[in-house]
Amino acid sequence: MEVIFIDPLMSLKEVRKVYRIGNEKVVALDSISLDIEKGEICCILGTSGSGKSTLLNMMAGLEKPTHGSINIKGKPIERMCENALARFRRNNIGFIFQSYNLIPTLTAQENVSLPLVFRGIDRNKRNIRAKVFLKQVGLEKHVRHKPSQMSGGQQQRVGIARAFIGNPDIVFADEMTGNLDSKTSEEIMQLATNITKENNRTLVVVTHDISIAKYADRIIYIKDGSIEKVERIGNI
Repeated sequence: MEVIFIDPLMSLKEVRKVYRIGNEKVVALDSISLDIEKGEICCILGTSGSGKSTLLNMMAGLEKPTHGSINIKGKPIERMCENALARFRRNNIGFIFQSYNLIPTLTAQENVSLPLVFRGIDRNKRNIRAKVFLKQVGLEKHVRHKPSQMSGGQQQRVGIARAFIGNPDIVFADEMTGNLDSKTSEEIMQLATNITKENNRTLVVVTHDISIAKYADRIIYIKDGSIEKVERIGNI
């Protein structure tokens, strides 16, 4: 019998992260509790050193919390072994990176289709799907272009298409406009939010830029490893 999870899509309970530096303990996250709903666009906003990137790493299962629980689709990811966690990320999570993280020797189509390789999808189906997503991000004429033949904004569009091609439940974007000018940043954020809504996905954006945060349904302000305040913008 299929198990249907109940909202929220993601739930963090009393998440704490402590690093040891020599004989000292540094508290990066201090008892964070947070729910994220399916279909929500959520922004984690904070200055450098606030703990926002550490929080993203916890949520994405890239690091394990010192204390607390993190559930995605009802599954406690902090209890998973590395192999199980890798499979879970592959099937449920997408990533958009500040530095694009495209493979320079691959074309746009090949970069976008890469997540489907690890799912065992045959090449013809991968290529068809990659073309669909490249068209969705406005790059139908750049299918065979390599990263060096594209602008920063175009490369990030490839990154967005790659993040969404596998229909992940949740996409994490870490400073996704950090390497772009203000005009291109606006275009990229509009594109990412549109694709999120059109595909009924969930997007979590980590940024220090308040102008990026305005695209979210909800802004989580992080300061000194704690949630300072929460501001609801949309109707989620």
